[in-house]
Amino acid sequence: MARIFEDDRHERLREEVRRFAQERVAPRVTQMETAREVDVELSALIAAQGWIGVTIPEVYGGMGLGHVAKTIIIEELARVSGAMGAMVQASQLGVAKILHFGSEEQKLTWLPQIAAGRCLPTIAVTEAGSGGHVLGMSGRAVRDGTHYVLNGAKVFVGNSHIGHVHGVVMRTGPGSGGLSAFLVEADRPGVRLEKHAPTMGLSGFSFGTVVFEDCRVPVENRLGEEGDGLKVAYSSSTLYGRPNLAAVAFGIHRAVVEDTVEYCGRRELYGAPLSAISSVAMKLGGMQSRLMTARLELYHATHLLDRGLPCDAELMNAKLVNVESAIDSARAAMEIFAARGLHVSHRIERYLRDVYHIYAPAGTSDIQRLRLSEYAAGTNHEQWSVTLANHIRADAAAQPTEADVPPAPTVPAPVPTVKRRAGAPAFADPR
Repeated sequence: MARIFEDDRHERLREEVRRFAQERVAPRVTQMETAREVDVELSALIAAQGWIGVTIPEVYGGMGLGHVAKTIIIEELARVSGAMGAMVQASQLGVAKILHFGSEEQKLTWLPQIAAGRCLPTIAVTEAGSGGHVLGMSGRAVRDGTHYVLNGAKVFVGNSHIGHVHGVVMRTGPGSGGLSAFLVEADRPGVRLEKHAPTMGLSGFSFGTVVFEDCRVPVENRLGEEGDGLKVAYSSSTLYGRPNLAAVAFGIHRAVVEDTVEYCGRRELYGAPLSAISSVAMKLGGMQSRLMTARLELYHATHLLDRGLPCDAELMNAKLVNVESAIDSARAAMEIFAARGLHVSHRIERYLRDVYHIYAPAGTSDIQRLRLSEYAAGTNHEQWSVTLANHIRADAAAQPTEADVPPAPTVPAPVPTVKRRAGAPAFADPR
């Protein structure tokens, strides 16, 4: 495809990630599908490449390359393994909350560790009883002197079983101004993980339940001011969650189209390639059209985000278009492969299973349509792409120099609830 939004630096990054994905990730996919357990070792290896820090400024040890670069990393990993693409995208949500709402001390404490691959952050907002309705959450954080006491359970937490620090949103008061966000270390007393439960797709990735039981968190761990929790949740979902998930869907979509085209070229029927049959060719044409449109939506949105331009609607549309088109193409591929598509050796059934996991997070397709209708009617509210771009520009002059940033201390290994293969390295030293 033609290069529109990327420069030479982006292309070098793409080649690097693609080579890594083929050499180090692809050989593990069958094992992940068979074991259906969280692949701690591979997640650690990917984090060690420094890619989780792609949007972290260089002064904190990150790559400082922005959202288009982040999209490239997620896309190339998801093209080979939707699970590992999802692992990286979930980590980026955790980065967002610290970048945009963390104090300077919090940034100095956590961002160098994340950029170095020694720490994976998560964001824990959703609850079983409220789902995507953030204001319906019931988990509470009660102020007790210099601490808050957290009680509640968060579900569908991306990287739940390998995360080192959870970005948790809890209710501290009534209404929309009654939510607050906290950084909670995974090994802090009162933090407990429910057993990892295998799901339909994304084998190797964890998105489980984190329980907080009388968990005492110091006031210094609060992100922003008390009452900023809704901002933390909404901005992270809009600016990171939607384009990140769109990138996972697009990576899977690419794999669907590439594998289907290859199959149709070598599979013969009636003495000619399968692609010569008009009905099959039309399906292939539709798949290619969807892929081209999806790519344009995704990279255009993240390009605008990198430039600090208003793009909340474009980010929402990128998620909507990429998820819906990837599902449609995966279904079309299953029809082309017919019974053969049911065999794991062709991978098509895995792509279909994986992409359905991208539908609900950061808002279902209907939620995206609802929000887009508000933009059409002019009734939308604050644009996070504008607000936080201005925030970043205002803070740029106040950033510390490299000499101010202390060496990243070693963080604890993940809570040991995930079965590790004998001899696998600890997460704190993945290489």
